[in-house]
Amino acid sequence: MVTLNATDVRKGWSSVVDDVIHDKPQFIKRTRDKMWLSNLSVMEEILDGYTFTANRFVEEDGSVTLSLNEIDLIENGATEAEARNKLAEAIMEYAVEFYNEYALYSRSNNRKGHIPYIFKALIMDDVEKIGEGILCRDGKN
Repeated sequence: MVTLNATDVRKGWSSVVDDVIHDKPQFIKRTRDKMWLSNLSVMEEILDGYTFTANRFVEEDGSVTLSLNEIDLIENGATEAEARNKLAEAIMEYAVEFYNEYALYSRSNNRKGHIPYIFKALIMDDVEKIGEGILCRDGKN
């Protein structure tokens, strides 16, 4: 792997950032630590394959419940649009909470798989876009 030494990166920080923004991501090594620095558009492309999907349940009262498959979140609304919006808000709230508690959540076996979805939501940073992007399928009551 082609890596830059952290000391060299520190000395040429502006140049490295310019390269990352305008050319390509960079791999950086500091002692035994390895990291990757990229702009957000590269991360968006990488995460493009991750999609939020939900099972849709129409309740006896006519309301709609959406159960997110990738993260254990469930929301109900009078309409699918309302449930979708509530679910998107819940995704964003959870993403912020996860990020703020990253050291704990990312090491938890039942939450590690959430990482790409967390970063997808944080990079999207738009509840409306998140809601529009949720693929809903009929669930079985």
